[in-house]
Amino acid sequence: MPPPADIVKVAIEWPGANAQLIEMDQKKPLSSIIREVCDGWSLSGSEQFALRYADGPQLYITEQSRGDIKNGTILRLAISPARAARQLLERIQSHGIDARLEALKELAKLSADPTFAAEFINMEGIGTLARLSHLLKNPGLTVSFFSPSFGEMLAFTLTAFLELMDHGIVSWDLISLSFIKQIAGYVNQPMVDVSILQRSLAILESMVLNSHSLYHRVAQEITVGQLIGHLQVSNQEIQTYAIALINALFLKAPEDRRQEMASTLAQKHLRSIILNHVIRGNRPIKAEMAHQLYVLQVLTFNLLEERMMTKMDPNDQAQRDIIFELRRIAFDGDTDPTGTEKRKAMYTKDYKMLGFTIVLENSSREDKHECPFGRCAIELTRMLCEILQVGELPNEGCNDYHPMFFTHDRAWEEFFCVCIQLLNKTWKEMRATAEDFNKVMQVVREQITRALAMKPSSIDQLKNKLRGLSYSEILRLRQSERMSQDDFQSPPIIELRERIQPEILELIKQQRLNRLCEGSCFRKLGNRRRQEKFWFCRLSLNHKVLHYGDLEESPQGEVPFELLSDKIPVSDIKSVLTGKDCPHMKEKSALKQNKEVLELAFSVLYDPDETLNFVAPNKYEYCIWTDGLCALLGREMGSDLTRSDLDTLISMEMKLRLLDLENITIPEAPPPVPKEPSSYNFSYNYS
Repeated sequence: MPPPADIVKVAIEWPGANAQLIEMDQKKPLSSIIREVCDGWSLSGSEQFALRYADGPQLYITEQSRGDIKNGTILRLAISPARAARQLLERIQSHGIDARLEALKELAKLSADPTFAAEFINMEGIGTLARLSHLLKNPGLTVSFFSPSFGEMLAFTLTAFLELMDHGIVSWDLISLSFIKQIAGYVNQPMVDVSILQRSLAILESMVLNSHSLYHRVAQEITVGQLIGHLQVSNQEIQTYAIALINALFLKAPEDRRQEMASTLAQKHLRSIILNHVIRGNRPIKAEMAHQLYVLQVLTFNLLEERMMTKMDPNDQAQRDIIFELRRIAFDGDTDPTGTEKRKAMYTKDYKMLGFTIVLENSSREDKHECPFGRCAIELTRMLCEILQVGELPNEGCNDYHPMFFTHDRAWEEFFCVCIQLLNKTWKEMRATAEDFNKVMQVVREQITRALAMKPSSIDQLKNKLRGLSYSEILRLRQSERMSQDDFQSPPIIELRERIQPEILELIKQQRLNRLCEGSCFRKLGNRRRQEKFWFCRLSLNHKVLHYGDLEESPQGEVPFELLSDKIPVSDIKSVLTGKDCPHMKEKSALKQNKEVLELAFSVLYDPDETLNFVAPNKYEYCIWTDGLCALLGREMGSDLTRSDLDTLISMEMKLRLLDLENITIPEAPPPVPKEPSSYNFSYNYS
């Protein structure tokens, strides 16, 4: 008989003693359980103790978090958060260098725990760390600036400070100006320990993102030149934090300051430095660096938003001069007729052609095939703004940066020039008329999006990609992609398809379950500045249990079942939720979850009212896992990947089965049954 739902079997450790195996009653107060555990080891003062996880982050267990404890969990009896905070507060202010270093190291680790953080902050721990960092800055007061211990002590101090502030318990606005100057000094200092520099950049980024008033103070202390200098080092972590701080300053800058900041970055050759030292460096781009490059790309293009939203003003002389210059360039070489009336008539005709139509290469073509240049240019600009999301805020989970936009100072203008030439070329290839305008723009959009998906590394590569995506090639790709929909539409073939489909669905189901048995690594949602945390989940080989557990780093290959401490019987799973219906997406709603994270989120609901929350690393893994979990529950696999696989596999299977019928017309209806013979008196001669 299974144990009651409120009873959890756990092991509790204490240094120098045998572990206690107990049945924890989740209805009983946690303080009573701790008292019983202390009595088992004859420990007095149970109120001075608490329970922590023995593995993983080793977080403290509270009344609010105790529901996460699973059967078989190993816990550890430890001193209470308040007692630990008090002891560490005393130890970090001790005179012994080694003792202080060990205390700071332990504090940096414990500060990630929200329960401990609340206790430490209540004891004025934030102010103590700020004062301690100031003391460490001044040689002779505590320890020599050039002592080997100095870098470690200051690095652990700054780590603990950042971890404590990231819990959001206290406001960043309380940070003093002297502390800001001190942290900025580490960033502006030419030679500083890497760990100190990394944490200083992270702290400044948090200040800018979390406080409007601190943005102005940090902007006064940090020079763009110093940040750009950190991009020319070989350490990609430092490069990432430097770009993140630049992005934060860019994002929080007032509207009138952003253009000025962009001009300063251009004068400092930010683009070429990123291109040469980051994108074309000899190290692969990590996910966080890719995200920061994407953010910088979006923020740079967002500078065009004002121009994008500005309508043409007929009374603006500057805009009129630009149009006049365009007419002169377009019709340079034409004879300028004498006489005011003739010149006025010719100009009117020229402006009409520029604004609405302009003849392609063959000027002798009929008017109906003229390309409406002005209309095309306006619609193309709108299209490019949509594709590159001009005016939208960066998405938290997106890493979609394009290297080619870092190869040119006027990347947008170069991109537009390439695309307008493509549009003219496609218009000519389609032999389009004005009535075909929307069709041409749809083809051009497809050409551009397909080329961008190939991630060209330069504008020239983009041209080559687009050259290979002619109108005829787009038609071929479209035909190939919808082949399964257009081919084999006769009733006999449709019937054959229906008979094949269950076999193919079973094949897809087995593939999904096999992938779940191999398992996948998932990233825990959290603060990007903290070290990434991972967990792994896989299905047992008999398809009866989901095994999962925390990992220190992303694994290479499969993780053995023995290393996954938690499990969920498949029979206990009640349903699978996706997107905004997931509990962990509802909890984060105040943070304005971006579309990408929502599209990758799913949750497993299991008895009794528990959830296991996932955020897939990509769309493919999302489809694999949601399909596999639905298959386990006997439900339909409805992902885009299943539909795509189903169409592909059915198309291949049908082509194989109909191979012998090539060039043979399949009738719409079966042939008629012959009439019955007049007599059944058949005679066979076997001689």
